[in-house]
Amino acid sequence: MFKKILVANRGEIACRVMRTAKRMGIATVAVYSDADARAPHVMMADESVRLGPAPAAQSYLVPELILAAAKATGADCIHPGYGFLSERESFARACADAGIAFVGPPPNAIAAMGDKIESKKLAQAAGVNVVPGFLGEIADTEEAVRIATDIGYPVMMKASAGGGGKGMRLAWSEQDVREGFDATKREGLASFGDDRVFIEKFIESPRHIEIQVLGDQHGNIVYLGERECSIQRRHQKVVEEAPSPFVTPAMRKAMGEQAVALARAVGYYSAGTVELIVSGADTTGESFYFLEMNTRLQVEHPVTEEITGLDLVEQMLRVAAGEKLAFTQDEVKLTGWAIENRVYAEDPYRGFLPSTGRLTRYVPPATRDPYQSVTETYRPSTPPVEHQAPRTRVDDGVVEGGEVSMFYDPMIAKLVTWAPTREAPIDAQVAALDRFELAGVGNNIDFLSAIMQHPRFREGALTTGFIAEEYPEGFHGAPADPALLRQLAAVAVVIDLEQSHRVRSIDGQLGTRPAPSTERIVTIGEHRFDICVDGYDGGLLVNIDGDVPLDVVMHWRPSQRVVVARIDDVELAVRVARTIGGWKLTARGATHLVRVLPPHVADLTWHMIEKVPPDLSRFLLCPMPGLLTRVEVAEGQKVEAGQPLAVVEAMKMENILRAERPGTVARIVHAAGDSLAVDAVIMEFE
Repeated sequence: MFKKILVANRGEIACRVMRTAKRMGIATVAVYSDADARAPHVMMADESVRLGPAPAAQSYLVPELILAAAKATGADCIHPGYGFLSERESFARACADAGIAFVGPPPNAIAAMGDKIESKKLAQAAGVNVVPGFLGEIADTEEAVRIATDIGYPVMMKASAGGGGKGMRLAWSEQDVREGFDATKREGLASFGDDRVFIEKFIESPRHIEIQVLGDQHGNIVYLGERECSIQRRHQKVVEEAPSPFVTPAMRKAMGEQAVALARAVGYYSAGTVELIVSGADTTGESFYFLEMNTRLQVEHPVTEEITGLDLVEQMLRVAAGEKLAFTQDEVKLTGWAIENRVYAEDPYRGFLPSTGRLTRYVPPATRDPYQSVTETYRPSTPPVEHQAPRTRVDDGVVEGGEVSMFYDPMIAKLVTWAPTREAPIDAQVAALDRFELAGVGNNIDFLSAIMQHPRFREGALTTGFIAEEYPEGFHGAPADPALLRQLAAVAVVIDLEQSHRVRSIDGQLGTRPAPSTERIVTIGEHRFDICVDGYDGGLLVNIDGDVPLDVVMHWRPSQRVVVARIDDVELAVRVARTIGGWKLTARGATHLVRVLPPHVADLTWHMIEKVPPDLSRFLLCPMPGLLTRVEVAEGQKVEAGQPLAVVEAMKMENILRAERPGTVARIVHAAGDSLAVDAVIMEFE
C-alpha cells in the first residue's frame, strides 16, 4: 500500500480523499492556490505545497506544478479527486514516467472515454445503446444547422470534451442553433481547451441515470447499482439518489452489464461512471442510451457508498496499488435508499445567479462521522439494516469565515441522508435542511427543501426537465400550507414573549413591574393571527383565532439562530433572525417575515406609509459578480425586447443579458474586460 498521497484537487473532494487516506494510515499532501492558502483541505493535510495564483488555469490545472509538488514531497501516488486536471491521458502517463501511481484508470481508457465523439463510437462497437446523432466534427454554424435539421428538433449541442453541465445547449429550432453553436464552442474552449461540438437527438421526458463501475488491474469489473440524477438545472446535477425509483431489477442488470462491457472494451480499471439517458415514457425500461463515461470519481458517489457499504476512495487506492477486488458481482448488495443534495452558493430567488463572498455563518446539521460505518474491506456477510434509523452525512470543504471565490465551483457542501425506505431519507433531508445554518452568500437551501417536499419528487416522477417544468417563473419559496403558518405564528409568539420577559427582568426599574400580557397579533404576509398564550408545566398552549390550541414545547434564547419546537408532539426546526419590526423565520423551504405586536400597537400599523422601492427599470444591472466579456450594443442604438445587450462570464459560464423591453441605449457605463460587482450598472436606457 502507498505511504504518501498527493490530492490534486481542492474543497470537499480533497477533504473526502484525505479522510479515507488517514484512516488507511497514508500520509497526505495538499496543493493550493493563493485563494486557498488557509482552506480546510490545506489545514487537514500533513503537508501542503503552493501551486500559484488563484485562477485554476495558473494553479490546479497545471500538470507540471502537480508533478513537481509530488516529487518535492516524496508522494508515491496522486489522486485527482473529481478530475480537476481534466484527467488528461498525458498526465497519467507523466505520473507513470515519474514512478508515481495515478489513482485512476489507465491512460488509454482516459483518452478513449474523454472524447464524447470517440467514446460513442466505442460504445456502439461494444454493443451499448447510443443516442441517434452526428458524431463527426462540425465545421461551422451553417453545417450545425443542416445536421440539426436532418436529426430533427429538439437537439442537444455538446462540447466534445465537456462535463459538469458546461458547454451544452438545447436547441428547439434553427434560431436556437444559430444563437447557441458559437457559444457552445467558446465554453468548450474556455473550460476544456477543446472547441469541437457534436449534436445528438434530445430525448423528451428524459431521465438521467448512471451506473457506477469498479474494476481492478486483473480484469475483474463489477457494477454497483445505479444513481438517479434527473434533478438538474442547466445540465448541472442538483439532487441525486440511489437506487432510482424508476429502475427495475431487470433494467439494472441490463444497464450494468452494458456498462461493464464498455469498461472491459477499453481495458478500464478503478472507479468510473457510465452515464445513460433513459426515456421515462417507455415503461419497458428498454429505451436507455449511452451518454458518456466519466473516468473519475463522481460528486454523487456518496449515495452509492451509503447503499453498498463500500468506501469508493479506498477501493480506488487498493486498485491503484495492484490489489484485486475483494468481492464479486453476486456479492454486491444494495440496502436502503440514499439522497444527496448539493448545497450551492447561488441565489434561487434571483434566477440561481452565482454568489460569492465570505461565509459569515456556517453550521451544517449534526451528523455522524461520515465514514464510521464503512468497513476496512468489503464484507458481503454484513447483515441487512432494514430497521436502522435514518442517518445524515455532510461532505464539505469550507469553514465559517472562509470565502466562496469566483474562481472555483460554487458548491459548498453535499448533504446526504440514508434510510431503509425512500420516503424516510427525503424526510430526513427536509429536517436537516431546516437546521442548516449558512449566511454571507446566497444559497439554495430553501430550494432544495422545496424539491424534497414537492409531490412529484416524492412520487418519483422525475425528468431532467423537472426544475424548468415545476418552476417556470422562477423560485419564490416553497408554498406554506395553513397548518405550517399557524405553527410559525406560534413559534414567533413564544420567541417574542421570551424576548419581552428578558427586557422586563433588567434590574433597577422603578415601581412594580406590570403583569405581562400574552395577547399578540401576528402577521405573516397577508395572514393575520390573533393569539393568546397560556402556560402549563412543560410547555405552552397557544390559542390561535379561537381554534384548537397548539401544544408547544420549545426553549429559545436570543443568541440562538435555530430553534427546535415540538408542536403537538411533532418537531419543527426554524432558523431565526431579527429584523426591523419583526422576525425572519425560515422553515420548510421558505423565509417568512413575521411581525409580532400587542393588539393596540397592531391597530396603529394601518396608518403606516408603505415605502416604495426605487424604479431601476432604466438600468441594465449586472446580476452577479463576473467579467464583462462583450457589449453587444452602442450608445444611441435602439433595441428590441429579447435582444442581446451584454455577456457576463462567471464561474466559467457565459450569461447573455437581454433587453426586457424596447428602448434606446442612453449611456454605456462599463466596457468589455471590466470586472463587475453584483448590481453594477452596465448601461442606462432613455
